[in-house]
Amino acid sequence: MERALTAYIRALRQAGAAVSPAEAIDAVRAVGIVGYAERETLKDSLGVVLAKTPEEKDLHARLFDLYFSRAPSTPSGSPSPIKGEERASLSPLYGGSTGEAGEGGDAAQALVDLANSGDPDRIAVAMERAAAQAGVDEIRFASQGAYFSRRMLEALGIEALEAKLMQRLDARGDPDAQADAQALMDARTALSREARAHVERRFEVFGAAATERFMNAAVAARALDKLSLRDMERMKAVVARMARRLAVRHARRRKIRNRGRLDVRRTLRANAGYDGVPFEVVWKRKHRDRPKIVAVCDVSGSVAPYVRFLLMFLYALQETVADLGAFAFSHELHDVGGALKRMDFETAMEHILFEIGTGGTDYGQALIDLKDGHWEAIDRHTTVLVLGDGRSNHTDPRLDIFAELADRAKRVVWLCPEPAARWGTGDSEILKFRPFCTHLSHCATALDLEEALDEILLAYD
Repeated sequence: MERALTAYIRALRQAGAAVSPAEAIDAVRAVGIVGYAERETLKDSLGVVLAKTPEEKDLHARLFDLYFSRAPSTPSGSPSPIKGEERASLSPLYGGSTGEAGEGGDAAQALVDLANSGDPDRIAVAMERAAAQAGVDEIRFASQGAYFSRRMLEALGIEALEAKLMQRLDARGDPDAQADAQALMDARTALSREARAHVERRFEVFGAAATERFMNAAVAARALDKLSLRDMERMKAVVARMARRLAVRHARRRKIRNRGRLDVRRTLRANAGYDGVPFEVVWKRKHRDRPKIVAVCDVSGSVAPYVRFLLMFLYALQETVADLGAFAFSHELHDVGGALKRMDFETAMEHILFEIGTGGTDYGQALIDLKDGHWEAIDRHTTVLVLGDGRSNHTDPRLDIFAELADRAKRVVWLCPEPAARWGTGDSEILKFRPFCTHLSHCATALDLEEALDEILLAYD
């Protein structure tokens, strides 16, 4: 019983549910009280102790129906006892060889009898034991289905059936042999179908989430300008998940660090009425700024894919970043924060790229516009985040304004989509901007964006 529950908890964790060891212990106790007999009672009980959020409750409801999907009389992982004659006929499942099975009966005929038994419990028990021997719960990709199905059949002793089938097929002139061959083929087909169905259910329980994580990791590590339309849809969910992870991480860091050091004098004074016993502990607290970011983004054609995901990332962090401003330019600079807050994100991005992303890129003019119209948005608490390749079409980059910007802001972080080997080539002015940047790095993937934003937020923790 506990083995079945342990495997189910592992499936929940692999699918993304945060099941703690204490909750796993509570689940064992709950099952010890309600048992496996009443399916809905078991489902509701596990849902109470293992699923905390609405998302986790939906996940539990789906996985429970998949995991405990066979006959109620034999819960998954806890097969009912097998009778002596059944144990003899299914000896390969207990570590015996096909030859040993022959001493207690024909192994091939045993499989034919199993396939034709019409007893779902008996077939389910055999499949469960074969799956355990084949390690089906380790499946991670749908493409492994055929491999694990074959391993299950081998655990059942399918070689003996196939060997007997070949013998019967060789006896072509014998009507009885042909009839036996047909019965053997039908049994093999039926068992193969059962094995495939079992593996598919196990994949949904144990493998689907692993496949999803693999695909998400692959997309997150892919260059943003190389994403297909299908990748773009997946990337939206990946970016949202990364943003939530960053928000939780930095909220935890701030909570720990804001506690500060023990204030001994104030603690003693506060507990004078308790004979000095420190019931009320007072900490020295250090004021920390809330994150304030101003993003200045080049939205010309070569940089547009990176801007889309940077802004998506930033606006997913709105609860963490107290003050967020966004400006976009190719030639002239425009405040796009209002559009991003007012419109649907995709609509706003299409509007920004269409209205601003045309024309020759001019970093100098963008800096002039920033100083003339939005200089008050930058102060000693602001991190200025620049996303661009620094290619200014041989115009004056106005390094004097950028130096003034760097002196005015808390930090200046520049993310460049181009690799470092191309910096300073052609019309690239990025090496001239570098001395005034707190941090300058190549940024090509969502992982690079996450790392850069993590580093920015860390400066405020």
